[in-house]
Amino acid sequence: MKKAIKLTLAVALLMGSTSLFAQKFGRINTQEIIMAMPETKTMQTNMEAYGKEIQDNIETMQVEFNTKYQDYQKNYNTLTDMAKEMKEKELQDLQGRIQEFQGRAQQEYQKKQNELLAPIIEKAKNAIDKISAAGGYLVVFDTSTGSLAYFDEATLTDISADVRKELGITETPAAK
Repeated sequence: MKKAIKLTLAVALLMGSTSLFAQKFGRINTQEIIMAMPETKTMQTNMEAYGKEIQDNIETMQVEFNTKYQDYQKNYNTLTDMAKEMKEKELQDLQGRIQEFQGRAQQEYQKKQNELLAPIIEKAKNAIDKISAAGGYLVVFDTSTGSLAYFDEATLTDISADVRKELGITETPAAK
């Protein structure tokens, strides 16, 4: 990304200083735009529900483990060595299943979040592309990535308002 920005700027500089000043540069905070989209709020609600479902399953498994462990401790003195060994094995297996479920659940949560976020990002990107092309911008910098070491904000046009309008976002961003 940095190489692409540097290359673009180098080519623009080589084209001559007079043509450089005729070019339009823009900036946008893509992350801010995406977070303001109604689709993102819906995705977050869905992810919270999905996360709660996963957490409920983990808690159910943990309650089962705790119940069996308490039963094991309560009856420890009356169990035969073979019964103790079987109960210990059962507890270890259950604990292993809980850990495996937690790992898989975390992966599935991330996968679902990525699946739900992809069309939102695509919609924002399409709006940015449309506004950039319509506005005749040579380059639009995404300030949310932090990939720029320096830029003069006064020379860049913030196209966020136009992209917000294109996406139908009516609320204004919170002051920084």
